[in-house]
Amino acid sequence: MLCLAYYRFVNCIAAARTENAMICFDQLLPDRVAATDFIRAMRRVASSVTVVTTQGPAGCHGATVSAFCSVSAEPPQVLVCLRGDSRIAQIIGDNGSFCVNVLPDAASDVADRFAGRDDNRVADRFDGIDVDAPSAAGPVIDGSTAFGCELETYFDAGSHRIFIGRVIQVCENAAEPLAWMDGSYHRVVPHAGESVSKVTS
Repeated sequence: MLCLAYYRFVNCIAAARTENAMICFDQLLPDRVAATDFIRAMRRVASSVTVVTTQGPAGCHGATVSAFCSVSAEPPQVLVCLRGDSRIAQIIGDNGSFCVNVLPDAASDVADRFAGRDDNRVADRFDGIDVDAPSAAGPVIDGSTAFGCELETYFDAGSHRIFIGRVIQVCENAAEPLAWMDGSYHRVVPHAGESVSKVTS
């Protein structure tokens, strides 16, 4: 059985080297995980809460996003993952830039606003939100640690679209970040008396 799995793996790698080919991991693991099981497990994964903003010829917009991470330090790159059919995904693609605002701990109301919870009574999500001088990539929300990006590429994966941006501006804030896990906001609390040395792999 192990040899068969290895044979399939080698064949998939070879196929991936051909034009427009992809590695099909479902060939390696034919028993797929149920979506409900996957979602339940992902609820146990903590993540920072960000508001992704964009401005340009296609307009100004923002949305709350938790799927954000760094890609590379040289060159500096980050990625965000957005629903492919969302308004924010369309506008970022048209504008060619975006700004990731990592919200501070006290900004759960801002996260709610850009998650659309006030859309029925507020026409403009930025209305009443403190914004620093807008960057070339998108509005920087006051108090956030922000990464202004030029869009380098994007591709679709399932129901979502993954955007990779080259960071052209950084605004750092010392406030503890707001976190999200299991359907609610959380605080990031360091373990008292512990420090973590730099680890490379």
